[in-house]
Amino acid sequence: MGDRLANLQQAVDRIDEEIGRVLQCASVYEVPAVGFSGADFLNTCLVALSSKTPNLILENLKAIERGLGREQASDGLYHDRPIDLDLIMVDDQVINTSTLTVPHSRLHERRFVLQPLSEIAPEKGVPNHNQTVAQLFNNCDDPTKLFLLGDAIERPAINFLRQFNRICVEGTIGCGKTSLAKRIAEDIHAKLFLERFAENPFLPKFYDNADRYAFPLEMSFLADRFKQQNELSEQPNLFDQGAVSDYEVHKSLIFAQFTLQPDEYSLYRLIFYNMMRDIQQPDLYILLKQTTPRLLSNIKNRGRSYERSIDADYLNKVRQGYQDFKRSHPDWNILEIDLSELDFVSNDRDYHLIIDRLKNALIAN
Repeated sequence: MGDRLANLQQAVDRIDEEIGRVLQCASVYEVPAVGFSGADFLNTCLVALSSKTPNLILENLKAIERGLGREQASDGLYHDRPIDLDLIMVDDQVINTSTLTVPHSRLHERRFVLQPLSEIAPEKGVPNHNQTVAQLFNNCDDPTKLFLLGDAIERPAINFLRQFNRICVEGTIGCGKTSLAKRIAEDIHAKLFLERFAENPFLPKFYDNADRYAFPLEMSFLADRFKQQNELSEQPNLFDQGAVSDYEVHKSLIFAQFTLQPDEYSLYRLIFYNMMRDIQQPDLYILLKQTTPRLLSNIKNRGRSYERSIDADYLNKVRQGYQDFKRSHPDWNILEIDLSELDFVSNDRDYHLIIDRLKNALIAN
């Protein structure tokens, strides 16, 4: 009843706030009413991580239903309703009490549950059935027709980033800034802008002979960053959609201060501030922190031959440069995220943990 998609989104948001972190949301499907004659339903499934007991989760779900306007029918029959929340499974637990049954007793009979659930947890084993969710879905003989809705539910932990039009992800070489920028841009449907370091002909030469090629390297990076920033500013309504990048132009100064000789750096700073005088600061600057051994391992694993000479001392200088930049820009919205115990590329839960840390840091600020 009412604005059905908005009701679902509000329910998901409240589950995330009151029960546990929402990790995944399935697509939304329109389904004819099942079990009574009524209006079409919207259905979806989600996976959440909670420390609460199943009974307390159920109580919270009922409280959310009431808060969103659901009234319990006095005749005990099915009726149209603004929201309907069910607890389908809790890990591998089997519960049969007067108030709660998990897995849900009719899970295997309901295509409108199995189809969205199979999107986000296809390999999840279903206790008492000796089958996975995908197997139950494939074997389900429910004839109900589901229609995929074009609009989707936003996972709350990532949705909050939409308030920032310009987000940049920065950090020391090998920290994972490009991978994280790509993932965030994809999740919030923003434009992605990546540094074009692979096209720089001076980069391999610099790592072989830093003294000779430092200045042309930094100047070529500066010229390309200036060109890309101008291209961005010329695109109409770009930042209305949102933009995520894996660099911020001031990194030019962070690197140049220890790659260039003092007189070269003075000239470079003069050129930089003349070229970049109109560049706006990002709305959110995410600074990634990683241990030196992990950085060296990541650099080695990506196998760029020209990076083979990068050592711990160089990485430590770069890290210190970012810390100095952070301290010298107290008016910027800079959030530092420690990745030393996380592998968000291989572990999806680590990615969600990073997003949660960003959200908590913003709330604390």
